[in-house]
Amino acid sequence: MIKTLIVTDSSCDLPEGISKDLPIKVMEMPVALKDNPEKDLSDLDIKEYYGLMRNGKILPTTSQVNMIKFMECFKECLDKGITPIVIGLSSKLTKSYEAALVARKNMPDPEKVIVVDSKSASLGLGMIVMRAARMALEGYPPEEIARVAESYAGRIEHIFVVESLDHLKRGGRLSAAQAFVGGLLNIKPILHIVDGAIEPLEKVRGKKNALKKMLDIMAERAKNLEEQVVGISHADDEESAKELEREIRERFNPKDVLISWVGPVIGAHAGPGTIAIFFERS
Repeated sequence: MIKTLIVTDSSCDLPEGISKDLPIKVMEMPVALKDNPEKDLSDLDIKEYYGLMRNGKILPTTSQVNMIKFMECFKECLDKGITPIVIGLSSKLTKSYEAALVARKNMPDPEKVIVVDSKSASLGLGMIVMRAARMALEGYPPEEIARVAESYAGRIEHIFVVESLDHLKRGGRLSAAQAFVGGLLNIKPILHIVDGAIEPLEKVRGKKNALKKMLDIMAERAKNLEEQVVGISHADDEESAKELEREIRERFNPKDVLISWVGPVIGAHAGPGTIAIFFERS
């Protein structure tokens, strides 16, 4: 019987089926229409979801995992003698982290609940969750799992490019000025996550050049790529994802490459066509 459960949220964009054999619980972050919060979009097929976004037929918005949901999860775990370790979306991108802290504080034994700020998103978060879950499966103590997860989170690079900055601007993740400049002359800003927040990194003209630049950044920043698993996530751009995988395997010969879809939560803010790579920096 497992003694530790890794609790994450639906922004983690885990590859399909990977969590069924691992001690992972995914808490749903609601995705709804911005002008109709009661309209749940979570059941939409992912390709249909991005197709509707591209055509301007839906404008999604997301909500945090609330305190009550966390408390229910914690109680269920503790009643079974299981230690929950929350590793969710970066605290700079959601208030779910704060909700988890408040929920922990309201438990009878708060010291038996661990909350980690991943400072990560999408498959970057997913990779941290997977590492922690494998340690839990192998019986490592919760404190050791949390320590390793925090250390790994501090080294995970998120390098990504979006089709349009409008979605990030609308969600408050980038300023209007940054979005305006990025839209000029087919400029594709390459973005990254710094201490849990989204920041511009480079400006490149055209998506093909942006993808090439992402690989160059990877070459500059990565640590022992042949010994690590690299992640790629995409928001309905399988062709670019597969091309990146080929380039990464040929150029860097990593231990493995994981590809996943950018799910509805991250996709609501990044938009269709987004593509990202995740790796451990030196």
